[in-house]
Amino acid sequence: MLNWDAIDHVLLDMDGTILDLSFDNRFWRELVPQRYAQRLGLSLEAAIAELEPQFRNTQGLLQWYCLDHWGAITGLDLVAMKREVRHWIAPLDGAVDFLEAVRAHGKSLWLVTNAHRGSLEVKLAQTGLGVHFDCVVSSHDFGAPKEHPDFWARLSAAFPFVRERALFVDDSLPVLHAARAYGISEVVAILRPDSRLPPREIEGFKSVLSLGQLRPNQQ
Repeated sequence: MLNWDAIDHVLLDMDGTILDLSFDNRFWRELVPQRYAQRLGLSLEAAIAELEPQFRNTQGLLQWYCLDHWGAITGLDLVAMKREVRHWIAPLDGAVDFLEAVRAHGKSLWLVTNAHRGSLEVKLAQTGLGVHFDCVVSSHDFGAPKEHPDFWARLSAAFPFVRERALFVDDSLPVLHAARAYGISEVVAILRPDSRLPPREIEGFKSVLSLGQLRPNQQ
């Protein structure tokens, strides 16, 4: 699937690529509505009805990923809540082996995520995965999400890399399209970002169930 001799930089998404997206799905779809309902004395159904339109309206925008934004909307301390349930955070099968194999092959390994820094810090502290990366980037540092071309231009200005010799892996279709439009030569989709759900179908991109299938010594 990949010619590893033609790859210098490996850029990886975090949630749904390295880490099991079940954490975020449970957090945002279950815990946040429950706590919001409790805070306002609403039924769970009423809380969901209030929150869902606001979630939909920010999809693809930086606010969608911003804990400060949603903390102001909900009145909840979201970082504290993430710490409370940090035992839900776990790598996807094969992810750690992939990181170790990439480093063993001398590739530069970057974490490139839309996650807010507050969430990023909780997850790296819980998993210890930060030691694998040469560079850890949040799109909040650049004022644009990975779905937007401005992110890629600002990333490469701050941390130059040769896009023709780079691999990028993500589970989000809009982000994959943005990376391809920027000119990254190898763009790969993750088909099973949430271990509790069945694999998805994604057309138009190379795809794998998990990072383990991309390990250099697997090919």
